[in-house]
Amino acid sequence: MRRSSAGPQWVIGWREWISLPDLEVDAIKAKVDTGARSSALHAVNTERFHSKGREMIRFDIHPHQHDMAGTVTAEAELVDERRVRSSTGHLELRPVVLIEIKIRGRRWTTEFTLTSRDEMGFRALLGRRALSGRFLVDPKRSFVAGRPPGRSSRT
Repeated sequence: MRRSSAGPQWVIGWREWISLPDLEVDAIKAKVDTGARSSALHAVNTERFHSKGREMIRFDIHPHQHDMAGTVTAEAELVDERRVRSSTGHLELRPVVLIEIKIRGRRWTTEFTLTSRDEMGFRALLGRRALSGRFLVDPKRSFVAGRPPGRSSRT
């Protein structure tokens, strides 16, 4: 652990296993990307609806790459819609939700845009806004926070 004037900073690698407690996702592999401003989560079958006067979105997550059987259906309040430029340069209007995230024992709520990440190697991407003031990123390291039980190094 390193300390700075802003308080303690924990080190994480360029890829980490994270959990999303609100969505009951115990483990999802995330790319830690300081070049991306926002965070993104793989979501398919999105459906907007209203509940108790709030605009909501229901969506399916496949937390593990190449495992379509392990589907989690989640609901979250829709807090915004944003135009986001993907890594391929494509501009896309994406729904934005607030999701609690847990990594290295630390929990906080951050914004995620929802998009299909089928073509990407990671189901989640953590951008600068989610990381700022919380972690230092060591681009030479991976899975500093450890691996979830039952997951191999090839997953």
